[in-house]
Amino acid sequence: MDIPLQKKRFTTSRILIIAGSVLLLALIIFVLISSTGNSKLNVETERISINTARNGVFQENIPVNGVVLPITTIYLDALEGGRVEEKFVEDGAILKKGDSILRLSNTDLELSLVNQETSVYNLLTQMQIQKTAARQNTINKLNQMTDVENQLIEAKRIYDMNKNLFDKGVVAGQEYEKSKNDYNYQKERMKLTKQILKQDSIAVNQEQNQSQRSYAQTQSALELMRKKVEDLVVKAPVDGQLTSLDAEIGQSKNKGERLGQIDVLSGYKVRVDVDEHYISRIYTGQQGTFSFSGKEYTLEIKKVYTQVNNGRFQVDMVFQDDAPEGIRRGQTLQIRVALSQEKQALLIPKGGFFQQTGGNWIFKVSADGETAYKQDIQLGSQNTEYYEVLSGLEPGDQIITSSYDNYGDVQELVLKAP
Repeated sequence: MDIPLQKKRFTTSRILIIAGSVLLLALIIFVLISSTGNSKLNVETERISINTARNGVFQENIPVNGVVLPITTIYLDALEGGRVEEKFVEDGAILKKGDSILRLSNTDLELSLVNQETSVYNLLTQMQIQKTAARQNTINKLNQMTDVENQLIEAKRIYDMNKNLFDKGVVAGQEYEKSKNDYNYQKERMKLTKQILKQDSIAVNQEQNQSQRSYAQTQSALELMRKKVEDLVVKAPVDGQLTSLDAEIGQSKNKGERLGQIDVLSGYKVRVDVDEHYISRIYTGQQGTFSFSGKEYTLEIKKVYTQVNNGRFQVDMVFQDDAPEGIRRGQTLQIRVALSQEKQALLIPKGGFFQQTGGNWIFKVSADGETAYKQDIQLGSQNTEYYEVLSGLEPGDQIITSSYDNYGDVQELVLKAP
């Protein structure tokens, strides 16, 4: 009699399939939980920077670089073109006002000076000749007037005598009329002579005045020409240090060409480059500070150049007090320019976290100090050291301010002691 065999419910192959399915399901569930839940990352505390949010005095400022320059720079240009014949000093020399720097030669200009001097001499000689001729003419006119005056006196004497005799019937009427006509003629002649002498005097004065004006103009032109020749010797217009001298013996320089500059050493200013983003917030009177040889100094903006080049504009700043001892032209200073007044605010130190978060969130350390989690924040203004916190943190909160480059999308950091 055959006995029926009971079929096994769980075979080895079935058990393996079930086990594989369970493992696969568990893996899927783990992946889903990992992707939807808070991801964590272990971080050693010695590799990060942990700081504390605190209340303090805040002033918005920006870091800028400034170059030390002389308080005044006088540029030396060639007032007249010419060939460099002689150099009296070298670049860097300390000069007094009026000291000679170099000498140019210009034969055309020097020849023009000679011609102008000759013209002035010829004009002066001509004026002297004209003056002598006018004086001789006046003397002749005066002599003529003397003759006329003498003839008038004689005619009047004869007329008076004949009139007296005519009244007594001694002289004939014809003789009397003749003397009368001669007397009247001499009177008219005398009158005409005076008019001629007066007009001649006026003409002489006008001619002399015109000659004097012509001579003055020619003399002025001569002085100007002499000044041009004198300008061939370039001299220091002020006390200072000669810099950037660009002239060598035998070199030709055109009129108006830059020869060098003189730096006035009575003080210094600082020329600062500022990002164009701040052009509406920079104005005269604002202050900035910098450190030099362990001491802090204050600068004040005196002039703003609003022209923007390559995304930057420039300002000139001057020292509020004396410039630091030992500071030199061309030296670069790192300056903090204040953009606001001081105020109380919640502050956190600046750090690399900002590059990844844009200031929208930060890792805040838990109360037990074992973890750090993302915290939404809102930042306001900033300066070279701190950010102003508007919301999201409280005084005493600890935050991680170092870079978040290696954290990816991690939501929570597990802090491990080294």
